[in-house]
Amino acid sequence: MTTRTATTTADTVPVSALNLSRTTATAARVLRQLRHDPRTIALLILIPCLMLVLLRYVFDGSPHTFDNIGASLLGIFPLITMFLVTSIATLRERTSGTLERLLAMPLGKADLIAGYALAFGILAIIQSALATGLAVWLLGLDVTGSPWLLLLVALLDALLGTALGLFVSAFAASEFQAVQFMPAVIFPQLLLCGLFTPRSEMHPALEAVSDVLPMSYAVDAMNEVLHHTDMTSTFVRDVLIVAGCALLVLVLGAATLRRRTA
Repeated sequence: MTTRTATTTADTVPVSALNLSRTTATAARVLRQLRHDPRTIALLILIPCLMLVLLRYVFDGSPHTFDNIGASLLGIFPLITMFLVTSIATLRERTSGTLERLLAMPLGKADLIAGYALAFGILAIIQSALATGLAVWLLGLDVTGSPWLLLLVALLDALLGTALGLFVSAFAASEFQAVQFMPAVIFPQLLLCGLFTPRSEMHPALEAVSDVLPMSYAVDAMNEVLHHTDMTSTFVRDVLIVAGCALLVLVLGAATLRRRTA
């Protein structure tokens, strides 16, 4: 009887929807763990930069081609890497029981998800800043608009990848399964985002699907910066859609968190 009462009390601890101190404490814990995992940090920070360098010299004889697709991939690479790292890291927390223990404490779901998003968001800022600076100032990516707008889209793409990784981690039972979600979640967006051919030239059914995929708007936003000097209304629309999708997926990720009621 005593054990049941204790469990019930733990499950019914009242918590507020979102608390800044609990959110920052969660973010700090995640960052401390990542600090002791140099391979993960290298994957997050260095791989997008290395991919951009490789891409630049693949098209060494055709710099114009690099200009056309480099901006789009500047947003896609961070999205992919953040998706992989976040999904695997969060799954480890779930399978090790860490999330279960945290949820038994007076910690709201919103605090937990926001803390993870904040921690990986800080890494996303570093990743996006390095990749954007490398592409524009060292690799010679020629864009008509402001490089700061490129950075904004790259950052939102990385945050979207973080949100998607947090969400899909709830449906995987192992790290291998988490990686298997990549073909289902990322590859269709990669094929339909307009990187390989304009979306208007696709089959109408595929064009309709691409219209509801957030990566399509990320690529469109990058292309707006590539071809326009000023911030256009289309750019603002695309950025708001990508940001809205990231927020929506974070909310869905919070909904996947469950407390045990044993």
